[in-house]
Amino acid sequence: MVRFTVLASGSKGNSTVVCGGRTRILVDAGLSCRELFRRMKLADEAPEALDAIVITHEHQDHVNGLAVTARKLGIPVYFTEATHRAWTRWLTPRRQMTYKQWLELCRKQAAERQAEPEAPALDAATEESEFEDAGPEEAEVECLVQAGAASQPADIDPGLAAEPALADPFSAEPASAESTPAEPASVEPPSLEPPSLKEDPTWLPAVEYFRAGVPFSIGDIALSPFTIPHDAADPVGFVLSSEGVRMGFATDLGYIPPNVRQQLQDLDLLLLESNHDLEMLRDGPYPWSVKQRVLSRVGHLSNDATAEFLSSAYDGQAAYVILAHLSENNNLPELARVAAERALLGRASLLANRLLLAEQHQPLSAIRF
Repeated sequence: MVRFTVLASGSKGNSTVVCGGRTRILVDAGLSCRELFRRMKLADEAPEALDAIVITHEHQDHVNGLAVTARKLGIPVYFTEATHRAWTRWLTPRRQMTYKQWLELCRKQAAERQAEPEAPALDAATEESEFEDAGPEEAEVECLVQAGAASQPADIDPGLAAEPALADPFSAEPASAESTPAEPASVEPPSLEPPSLKEDPTWLPAVEYFRAGVPFSIGDIALSPFTIPHDAADPVGFVLSSEGVRMGFATDLGYIPPNVRQQLQDLDLLLLESNHDLEMLRDGPYPWSVKQRVLSRVGHLSNDATAEFLSSAYDGQAAYVILAHLSENNNLPELARVAAERALLGRASLLANRLLLAEQHQPLSAIRF
């Protein structure tokens, strides 16, 4: 059986459980670990059965509970390399220092670690509490380099020079013959005892890299990631497939370019952003700079933009259409629903286009195939 369960969707946290065959994955972890587990249990999903976490992009409402959840369950996290790097930077702001200063700091820290007696391990509850309650001063202290002398300096990013350029990330053309499906590259964690979140908030049990445009699999679930236009390092949407069921997943995008339109076809389930009502956003409380960001081509889809796609470019084949990431300040569920229903007028049937709205404060009932 295939199941698709939205645990939360909105600016305060996003997370979805996808089950296919013997595999269960979490797409984004935007709530605290404690809240994720609570909502999974409400939805009759066992947290301990999760096999992996997959991240669409590094914004806080998609990664807030990532580190604690992955550590507690001991499961791998799948990112693009640029997203992983951005997430790491967000948790550990870099200090500017010379190479000589960095070497001295590494030697000093190594000497201190050897001189200190082994500290007792924190239990999971204490670890999560310290991570969630850390203030800005503690975060600044924790941004010091934690690695040994073999690591890179804090102000050097070795991945920037090696990152390939994309000719046209939003092209509707299919991938070339060289872009054959491949398993994500693995990044092996050091063979040491896991550090606490306070010692290293970026440590994960395992990290797997994937690239937009290159399909990969996690157990019985196949994932086809595609680039989306959003103001993040390397944001992606997904088509997830298992047991012949295809599920499209696209939130946090400023508009729907040709490559996304092409991906969101021939689906059994479509989850698509319907973030804001244009008039509510323009008349709302946000500063003008934030309004400009939301309205930009790397911001969020309005109800009108989503409706335009549903009426003109969507093939009408999905059994379920889920409107997601609704703004609590700049939208109303009724407005999003009416706009989508008008766009789908004439396409609704017993077998297709049953319209649902994902919520911020409670999980959506599981959709089963």
